[in-house]
Amino acid sequence: MSQNNAVYGGQAVIEGVMFAGQKVNVTAVRAKDGSIQYLEVPKKEIQWVNTLKKIPFLRGIVAIVESSAKGATHMNFAMESFADEEPKDEKEEKKGIMSSLSMILGVAVVGVLSFLFGKFVMTLVPAAIEGFIFGKMFENQIGHNLIEGVIKIALLIGYIYAISLTPMVKRLFQYHGAEHKVISAYEAGLELTVQNVQKFSTLHYRCGSSFIVFTVIIGVIIYSFFSYDGLVERLIQRIVLIPVVLGVSYEVLRVTNSMREIPVLRLLGYPGLWMQKLTTKEPTDDQVEVSIASFNRMREIDKQTVL
Repeated sequence: MSQNNAVYGGQAVIEGVMFAGQKVNVTAVRAKDGSIQYLEVPKKEIQWVNTLKKIPFLRGIVAIVESSAKGATHMNFAMESFADEEPKDEKEEKKGIMSSLSMILGVAVVGVLSFLFGKFVMTLVPAAIEGFIFGKMFENQIGHNLIEGVIKIALLIGYIYAISLTPMVKRLFQYHGAEHKVISAYEAGLELTVQNVQKFSTLHYRCGSSFIVFTVIIGVIIYSFFSYDGLVERLIQRIVLIPVVLGVSYEVLRVTNSMREIPVLRLLGYPGLWMQKLTTKEPTDDQVEVSIASFNRMREIDKQTVL
């Protein structure tokens, strides 16, 4: 059982990890010179957004949009920090800072649009493939929905496996594992040392990889309540139902996480954990060190803000 009440989440970035605190989001990355560099972005409270976050089903969509925007900003910082940079004089450095600040909103928007594009593709392509291949074989629409779900899972697993073979993505997945290990060690109430953190699994119930699996499973169930005539109507229906699938899947993820200590009900989270076997890898001690640094810096700033 966790000895800490605060719930934290994070995200792997290129050569680093981002952790979201109560008042700040912090990314720590390992630069090419071996040093650890930080990006600290204070959270802005927007009243109407906070209101939406309290409404079941809607809060999931808000969280996804926020996560996509936030993730894009921090990933951009990580890529710039790891890239080779030529020396800059003071004037150029100030200009670069202003340029970076002006780009944050643009990067966030691109992140949201990228997520939406990916979601549209992974929603429409499996339905189209299933419709073309199996559309005229039988009339049972629930059966078609199940085949569509299998195709979607197969495409997803194939895509993740293929990109995991590249050196950069493999390291990204190692940092993903380091992020999970740090959160698990913190929730267990242990001191965050490399030795303590490395004892934990790379898998965690609250991972976004679990959410992706739930969207497929929940999608099959929700689609079964709606009939359609022809492939075009089916594709339009899938687009319209995207917010519903995302909202319900988010709630299911919350439930499975809250029940993970119950022996039987914890099985609900297993499909997501299986997917994480693809999206996480065992990190090195150096990678865990970066993850710990990010988490500690986030906690330090959170405490200063509260005080």
